[in-house]
Amino acid sequence: MTTPQTPAPDELAGKVVVVTGGSRGMGKEMVHAFAARGAHVVVASRKLENCEAVATEVAETYGVRALPVGFNVSSWDDCDRLVETVYAELGTVDVLVNNAGLSPLYPSLSEVSESLFDKVVAVNLRGPFRLTAVIGERMAAGDGGSIISIGSIEAIRPQPHALPYAAAKAGLHVLTEGFARAYGPKVRVNTIQAGAFLTDISDNWPEGLQEEMEPKIALGRCAQPHEVVGTVLYLATSASSYTTGACLRVDGGWA
Repeated sequence: MTTPQTPAPDELAGKVVVVTGGSRGMGKEMVHAFAARGAHVVVASRKLENCEAVATEVAETYGVRALPVGFNVSSWDDCDRLVETVYAELGTVDVLVNNAGLSPLYPSLSEVSESLFDKVVAVNLRGPFRLTAVIGERMAAGDGGSIISIGSIEAIRPQPHALPYAAAKAGLHVLTEGFARAYGPKVRVNTIQAGAFLTDISDNWPEGLQEEMEPKIALGRCAQPHEVVGTVLYLATSASSYTTGACLRVDGGWA
């Protein structure tokens, strides 16, 4: 028997899902997971050609609509253009995943430039704010929806090599609770507080960082990108019908 806590297998079929940073890493895994369940997907990222490649792949594999959109999440105007493009092409948004993020390396805290700091905050916090505000307002005025942001364990366990990033991700916690109240009860807003995932970003970690981190993790290892998918699907469907304003840790048991 299907209940609100046991989503129908086809619950996502025909839904429209927007994934920022959807052309690689965890975002690409999410795009495939939603498309495999019959959702139409928007692959949004900075390099249009990468978005087009992923969109073609999932459309051919799963027979769904896949819309590639090149945009810069740090740009207020680009965020608005993404929203207008999606609604013009697909008519609605049922799920938004704020996944795009970055954490550039810097030689020391005193050498963090103003431009680097502003860029990190713009990508990790300002962009998710704008997209959540505009899409969330439309969801609340329509049939509702789910908004999921990808946060970081850095928000509560900040490390010196990523302080601007950690501060921006901590800001997502504030946005999560605030937007959940602003757009409830029709829109649910949650954050996944991700631990150490081995994506292309991890390729630029300082030497020895992975080996330093893994003993602090109860599962004894860093995560693969696909291991975020189950939690994303949970928050996107009626399985999480009474979950909003939450920050759910997916960090392998970080100490």
